[in-house]
Amino acid sequence: MNKNIQTEIEAAVFRQLVAHLDNNKNVQNIDLMNVADFCRNCLSKWYVTAAQDAGVPIDYEQGRELVYGMPYSKWKAKYQIPATAEQLHRYTSKSNT
Repeated sequence: MNKNIQTEIEAAVFRQLVAHLDNNKNVQNIDLMNVADFCRNCLSKWYVTAAQDAGVPIDYEQGRELVYGMPYSKWKAKYQIPATAEQLHRYTSKSNT
């Protein structure tokens, strides 16, 4: 496989992942962190780093808007629910290992 085709496939996979997360807003970031050790914010940070490595100036809020499909503050107000005690316990227990 040539490098351009590989890059196109990887980009399509990333777009599908972002679309999948967008279609499953009920999955909270803390759930993703607890299960997969990454969340939408991690994707946003990785996007910003990759863009900057390519010489494209982008900040974290712009990266989050690309991943969330809207400004993060709007997404958070509309879709984020407070973490349960169980979610927080699982997250903090995992962080301390």
